[in-house]
Amino acid sequence: MKIISDTAEYALRAVVWLIQFPDKSQTTRQIATGTKTPLDYQSKVLQLLAKSGLTKSQRGNGGGIRLNIPSHEITVLDVINAVDPIQRIHYCPLGLKEHAACLCPMHRGLNDAVDSVQSAFAKTLVADLLTGKSKSIPLGIEIRKPSGDPEKATA
Repeated sequence: MKIISDTAEYALRAVVWLIQFPDKSQTTRQIATGTKTPLDYQSKVLQLLAKSGLTKSQRGNGGGIRLNIPSHEITVLDVINAVDPIQRIHYCPLGLKEHAACLCPMHRGLNDAVDSVQSAFAKTLVADLLTGKSKSIPLGIEIRKPSGDPEKATA
């Protein structure tokens, strides 16, 4: 079972990658390589992040992509909503007329679960994903020191 789409996960990976290089723009290729995501797919994800205002891009020599908002202000929910928001249940998915004004207990329970997930994501800063005490690598990518070369990252 997936709670978020591949698009949302790739967006989270990209933002985590960009947080590591606050003073240096990254190319789409650097981001895709560093986050182990397909280049074409990551390119589309980065366009969605730019459209939302979370990132900005600059063309030309020395250009690239960087965060447009301080990393300590970006929540996991911000990133997910920018590319592929989690769907809520606002009406009966079965189309039952008797459930039109009020969700049945099953669909109300599912909607409440989605609400809990959204609340947790809204309280979690993406930058906090980099500071956990787990030995696991956040989002499947190697976390580097800001002075490193992103092309040489390995997981």
